[in-house]
Amino acid sequence: MYNKDIIKGENKKMEKVSTAERLKQIMKERNLKQVDILERARPYAEKYNIKLNKGELSQFVNGKVEPGQWKLTILGLALDVSEAWLMGYDVPIERTSSPQVPNIYPVELKKFPMLGEIACGEPIWADEDRESYIMADTNIKADFCLKAKGDSMINARINHGDIVFIRQQPIVDNGEIAVVIIDNEATLKRVYYDRGNGKLVLSAENPAYPPLVYTGHELDEIRILGKAVFFTSLII
Repeated sequence: MYNKDIIKGENKKMEKVSTAERLKQIMKERNLKQVDILERARPYAEKYNIKLNKGELSQFVNGKVEPGQWKLTILGLALDVSEAWLMGYDVPIERTSSPQVPNIYPVELKKFPMLGEIACGEPIWADEDRESYIMADTNIKADFCLKAKGDSMINARINHGDIVFIRQQPIVDNGEIAVVIIDNEATLKRVYYDRGNGKLVLSAENPAYPPLVYTGHELDEIRILGKAVFFTSLII
């Protein structure tokens, strides 16, 4: 028979205040203005290519907007406080390498080159100008990322506008999702080999799109650029 008091204690929610309250608290205690926080945050924002401006910080301080994960990390570094504390949890203010809140862990960030868009539908030209970067967890073993365009991969939970992280490699296993270059145009599809019949099949994850089948000399125009290893919505 379960002890109701124990169950009640285990389910007790951790006390939490708002990030705005925490920002106001530390500004008061350290006699900081918003411009001081921006100045402290600048080197971290530049290092990780995260934009943080006066208007955004003002919204965070006034509680109009909650900072996203990466901006919360920048603020934590700038103020030398725990992100969990800054989020409003009842934890020590000091930064630490160990988890402080269930399912909340310190994140090491890495810059991944954004090479443009990748078609989730008909093949399109892939822009390889490295005009921007995406900050993401260093545990993602990828070389670059692309923004998904179209809806052909929705059953694989890759939606229009998602960021797809790619590990560069010239071959993938049967059934894996890959970036495939077809006559200098790029598409994101599942790759299936039919070696017995000399076929390569690129399959969508949406029944509205028929498989793309290549044989014979057509195979000479196809190149696998890399394997999709991770995808996420773009949140900065």
